[in-house]
Formats: sequence, structure tokens, C-alpha cells
Amino acid sequence: MTKTLIIPGLDGSPAPHWQHWWAATDPRALMVELSDPGRPLPSVWEVELASMILQHPDSVLVGHSLGAVLIARILARWPQLKVRAALLVAPAEPVGSDRIGRFGPVPEQPFDIPATIVASRNDPWMSFSRARQLADSWGAYLVDYGMAGHINVASGFGPWPEGKALRDDLIQRSEPVFLPVLPEPARRAL
Repeated sequence: MTKTLIIPGLDGSPAPHWQHWWAATDPRALMVELSDPGRPLPSVWEVELASMILQHPDSVLVGHSLGAVLIARILARWPQLKVRAALLVAPAEPVGSDRIGRFGPVPEQPFDIPATIVASRNDPWMSFSRARQLADSWGAYLVDYGMAGHINVASGFGPWPEGKALRDDLIQRSEPVFLPVLPEPARRAL
């Protein structure tokens, strides 16, 4: 069974955030506990997330805001980690921010895994055009969520079951494809 590692952003994801609800209701989901969510350090958070990935290889990573940026940093800096797919919801732009500036610039290398970005056209933490640029750079599928703010409690998002559906789509898209092995005479005929 594929695990889902939920990566919160700045200040965490306390109830009633959709990430908190998801972790509490989905037996396949685990909330990644990150040190000092109000004053995050990139190197510390990277080690903590990498440790969780090592404990749960082949997981789907689901990050919100700064958690989405952390996923991009992990995929760029630690490509040897076994990650199945990534769902990056409302990424935050660290460049120019006093609180999260140390997480910038956001890596823009293509991901080696299926990924989906969910972005809003009026997100105060990242413009939609920047989210589109990152999706193109990462080779990720972009979901335009319209005028949805930061896709958090303040924007009116509670449980957000559509997020689970997006995760399930990623799991399906990342299923290994097993090609049949043809017997020797059939291979020679090709």
C-alpha cells in the first residue's frame, strides 16, 4: 500500500487545515513533523523529510505552501531518494520573503517522477504565472484552481476531498508498467 507523506508549510497545518484532516482520516497518510514550523531552517527540514522518505520509500509526497517548496528542494538535491509522485499545493515563493527567504530560490530542475501542482489565480504567496513557470520547469501537470486564495482554511478549505482524488490520480499515473517477456522465438520474429 502506497503511503502518503503530508508536508506542512510555514506555521504547520493545525486543525481544521485540510492536511490535518487528511492525516487524521486516511490510514495511508502520515503528517511529517517538521522542527520549529514558525522559524524553519531549510537544512533541518530537508533532513527531517529525507528521514521520513527513507522510512517510507516509494511514498507520494503531498506538500502545501512551503511544504511544496521543500519537496522541490528534496527532489533536486537528493534524487537518490525513492519517491513515487508529488502533489504540490499552493507553493509559496520564498524569494523576497523575510520569513521563508532561506528556502529560495526554488529549484527548477525537471522531476523524475509524476507531479501535479495545484495553484490559485489569487494566491498571495505565489502568482499563477510563477506556478505555471514552475510546472513547466518541473514537467508537472498544472491544475488551475481559479480564485481559491492559498487553498487553506482562510480561503474556505476544510477537508478538501478533491486533494485525495488528485493524489489517487498520481498513484495511478505512477503505477509501474510491466511489459510481457516474449518467448525467444517470438522475439526473433520481431
